[in-house]
Amino acid sequence: MPMTRPPSTAAKVDRRRALVQAAFDQIAQRGLEGLRLRAVAVAAGLDHSSLHHYFPTKEDLIASVVEYTTAQLWPTLRSGRSPADRIRRHLRLMAHTMRERPELFVVLCELNLRAARDPAIRAIIDRGDQDWRAFITAQLSDGAWHRAYDAAAGAELIIASIKGATFNPDTAATALRQLERLLTDQE
Repeated sequence: MPMTRPPSTAAKVDRRRALVQAAFDQIAQRGLEGLRLRAVAVAAGLDHSSLHHYFPTKEDLIASVVEYTTAQLWPTLRSGRSPADRIRRHLRLMAHTMRERPELFVVLCELNLRAARDPAIRAIIDRGDQDWRAFITAQLSDGAWHRAYDAAAGAELIIASIKGATFNPDTAATALRQLERLLTDQE
């Protein structure tokens, strides 16, 4: 019986990416309820039993989908000239991304809705939101809005507004522009 070599590290990374992309696509098209591991494996060119070598549990796969999805949004956090500029840019780019890449927000909405009743998904979402929350809080603390306001509460307001805007991307730009004016008006 010939011995088979284990896949190289690069091949494993490629397979993991293919599995994450297949899971992302399924969630975007069918919702989290329609996520089937067998179909994910087939879409990635693997046997169903092989999927567990890459992701021991469904939650591990979902966590990687969250990482993949939120990584697509990190460019909206790039630096601006001032903290207020960073917040403005972030809100504008999020609205733009909602129009241009709605599938990212479909997946995030699906996961956020499930998180309300599934503690494992809630923990995954919370881990994904930590850096986002820290970035926004830092900008608000650094002068992006009036010092009398609580920066952590402001970050929650921005995150809630963005998450809420994802349900109606056609009005997201208008809503987030209004939020931007409310937050950054220092007068």
